[in-house]
This record gives sequence, C-alpha cells and structure tokens, in this order.
Amino acid sequence: MAHQHQYDVLVIGSGASGLSLALQLAEHVRIAVLSKGPLQEGATLYAQGGVSAVLDACDSIGSHVQDTLDAGAGLCKPEIVEFVVNHGRESIQWLFDLGVDFTKVRRSDGRMDYHLHREGGHSHRRIVHAADATGSAIERTLESKARAHHRIDLFEHHVAIDLVTGPRLGLATNRCLGAYVYDPENDRVVAFRARFVVLATGGAGKVYLYTSNPDVSTGDGIAMAWRVGCRIANMEFIQFHPTLLYHPEAKSFLITEAVRGEGGKLLLPDGQPFMHRFDPRAELAPRDIVARAIDHEMKRLGSDSVYLDISHKPAEFIASHFPTVYARCLRFGFDLTKEPIPVVPAAHYICGGVVTDRYGRTDVPGLYAIGEAACTGLHGANRIASNSLLECVVFAHSAYQDICRALEGAPEPGELPVWDESRVTDSDEEVVVSHNWDELRRFMWDYVGIERTTKRLQRAKHRVDLLRAEIAEYYGNFRVSNDLIELRNLVEVAELIIRSALQRKESRGLHYTRDYPEPDTARPPRDTVLCLGPSQQDHAAA
Repeated sequence: MAHQHQYDVLVIGSGASGLSLALQLAEHVRIAVLSKGPLQEGATLYAQGGVSAVLDACDSIGSHVQDTLDAGAGLCKPEIVEFVVNHGRESIQWLFDLGVDFTKVRRSDGRMDYHLHREGGHSHRRIVHAADATGSAIERTLESKARAHHRIDLFEHHVAIDLVTGPRLGLATNRCLGAYVYDPENDRVVAFRARFVVLATGGAGKVYLYTSNPDVSTGDGIAMAWRVGCRIANMEFIQFHPTLLYHPEAKSFLITEAVRGEGGKLLLPDGQPFMHRFDPRAELAPRDIVARAIDHEMKRLGSDSVYLDISHKPAEFIASHFPTVYARCLRFGFDLTKEPIPVVPAAHYICGGVVTDRYGRTDVPGLYAIGEAACTGLHGANRIASNSLLECVVFAHSAYQDICRALEGAPEPGELPVWDESRVTDSDEEVVVSHNWDELRRFMWDYVGIERTTKRLQRAKHRVDLLRAEIAEYYGNFRVSNDLIELRNLVEVAELIIRSALQRKESRGLHYTRDYPEPDTARPPRDTVLCLGPSQQDHAAA
C-alpha cells in the first residue's frame, strides 16, 4: 500500500448529507467522496415521502417544533429541534436552486406553489415532495452536481474499513487523520488522509432480517466511530416503517407514509379497520404506534400481513400522487386503484448514532458525523416523518460552516502507517461469513424487534458475544473482503443496540418492552449513552 491519497476533507458516504456537504466545501477545498457502491446507491435514493418545512401560511415554526418534540417522547433536545426547523425554508430553497424538481400546484390566485403532503405525527401539511420519489430527485440532482465539480473526486465501490487517529501537532490527544479503505475492484487496501473526515454513512437497517434499507446500510460509520472512542447514544430507538410491501420479490419496497396521509386505511385480512382501537389519530399516528399496532394484530391473528387500502380515492388521484408506488405495485400484481395491498413493518431508521453537536462534531477532533449516522438530539426517542432529509441538509450546512472556520488551523496529516497484511491469508471459508450474517439478522429480528423483553435481549446479547468473538478471530486471520467488513460492523452495531435496550428500564418512543410497558415517570427522561471501556479501547486500537 505505497500510494496514499491526500485531501482537505474526506467524506465517507454519498447520500443527501454527504453530497450536500461536499458540494458546499468544494467551493473552497479539495474533497474526496467515498461510496460503497454506485454513487447514488443509498437510503436517500429510496426515500419516497419528502422534506418537512414550514411553508404554509396556516402552519408555524412553533407547531413543527411541538410536533417533533411530541414524537420524540421527551428525549429531543429542544434547542436542536428549533435550530433544524428554523432552517427548513432555506434548506428547501437550496435544494430547489440546485435543480430539485419539487411538485408544485397552482393556487386559486394563479400562483404556482409547492404541493404539501401531511404525514403521520404532523399537525399540518408541511411535506415538500417530488411526487412519491423525493429521495431519488434529490440524490440524482446532487449526484449530477458532484460529478461536474472539479474539486470533488468520487471514489465509487470503495469501502471504508477503519478510521485512523493519532496525536495532533504539539498535543497528546488524538485527532482523526484519515481512513483505511478497501478497493474491491483492485482487491487492495488504500489509505486516505485528510485534515477532516466526515461520516455520512447512513443507517444500519441490514442488522435486521426485514428492512426497508438498501444493502449498503450496515452501520459502518457508527461502528468505526465507536472503535476510535466516540460516544454512541440512543441505539435502542429503531424505527420500524409500518408499511413495506409484502411480496417475496418486492425487496425493501416501501409504501410511502403519504398514502396514509392522503386517506389510506389499514385493514385486517377480513377487511375491518383497526387503527382506531390503538390511537385516536388512527392511520395518522406516529410510526411507532402504527408499526406496533400492525405487529400486534399480525401476531394475534397469525397473519403474514395486514392490508393498506386507498382504492376509495379516484384512480387519477392515486396514479398522479403516487406514480412510483402505483407502478411498482402493478408489477407485482396489485392495483392500488382497485384493491387493498398487503403490507408488513420493517426496520427503517435508527434514531441513535454517533453523539455530535449542532455542527456535526464528534468526540474525536477532526471527525464529524452527519445524517442518520449521527445522534444530534433532533429525533429523540422517535423520528417524525420527513424530518430526516431536512436533518441531512441542515447539518451538512452547519458542518460546512464549522469546517470552513477550522481549516486554517487544521494540520496536514503525515504519512499514515502501512496497512499490514503480512500475517493474513485468503479465506477458504466464506461460508462462515454468510452463515454468521444470516444468524445475526434473524436473532436481531426475533429478539430485538418491535416488542422486546429482558429475557429476549439477554439471549441476543449472549448470541452476539459469541458471534463477535468468532468474527474477530476470522478478521485477524484472513484478508478483508466487502462482506467481512460489513459483517464486522453489523455485529458491532447489534451489540450497541442490545446494550442500549438492556439499559432502558422503561418503554419510551420506539423502545417497547413488555417487562416495563410504561415510561419511567419517577425521573426526567435520559439518553442512553455508551462509552468505550479500557479493554474495548485496547481492542479497537488493535
């Protein structure tokens, strides 16, 4: 590994947060953007709903703040919520100016204005969208701009393995200096050194058997940050999207929450509605309530799915408002305009992550985290619909501002230590990786899913400890591969989720345990914050 890349800023991840930051920083410095697969392949591409922002005259900043706080079940940081919501309008404008083609309608006075959806948990229509493929519109726009920018170098099919830290000039404390990265096309590990490193790696839905997330969502940024000593918070709060299309070939295809926002009804297999029995807001209740209600009814009836029905709306309305969902359902034999469609919950979003401040700064100097990989305090115990894309753009901008301020005093990193493969060999036991991957995702689904118990969590902890030791031994003896890197990170993230869930002796937001079915009212709500112990620090350094 003689060659080492050097940049001012290394951005690991190419979704809405990573590319938004790269485009702003590239006006001043040289940027490298790493993408595990094709540049656009990530959770942003598949986001259907939209971006929340206060744009309607009947809406208010205070209302959006309050809706977010209510959904967050006492764990949102009010100052962060206000910070993000206050930057909603300018974030939409920035995306629009880049060329994102948000859906517009003609008002009664003849003006063209954004069409606004309403989604679960929101008290007003405030979801700006591009039909039902908002994430795709945003990602493709950002991608085209990034590919055209002369100061942005794009490294597709490059998988980050670990961050590199070392003393800052003149100080004993660690600073992030870059990362080791696997290049599978050339089967080699290369080093990227940079004055600043940004984790924009997204979530970790692939830790579960059923997920709406793409294959790249394996918690890489969270795991890498944990191994270099960053605090990780609130990993027990996993949002399960209520409505994944239930079909063996419809891999990870979401039915957007906006279908329920526009009048879609959830039905039992016999055609009876049921959400009114769980919450007065019925289908417009926050996602955790809807997902738990569906899970409860499926288990009660032994059913493989429930059904979502919007066929009472005009066919033209359905086809024009939800063209992607309509076309995809037709492909699998379901006509959204004529019949209910089968849906199930699936792991969708992690509200916890790497602890950061409002500028995306982590505990390690020179290292930032933005987007789903970060825990900023915006979501608390439950993310309200369509706040996540807003969070990506807002924190990309605040991180950009902070990095610009810090550039002048940031040291240039020297040569990084050589990646040593002298004591490892090529693996002839790939079945170990695939078997462990399957076992991990299955017991996480069974034991650490929508409903939990202490006994289930303890079983999961025992299983993950065994897997972690086995994978560590495998990692120490064989050359890295894409699957091994991802499995190593998934096991790390699974352990963080289980440990966090065991620590919370109450039900709150997205964390529901039968052993403690009510919130703890004896003390103020607290974040679950995990820190590396001395033995784990030694392990991470190795």
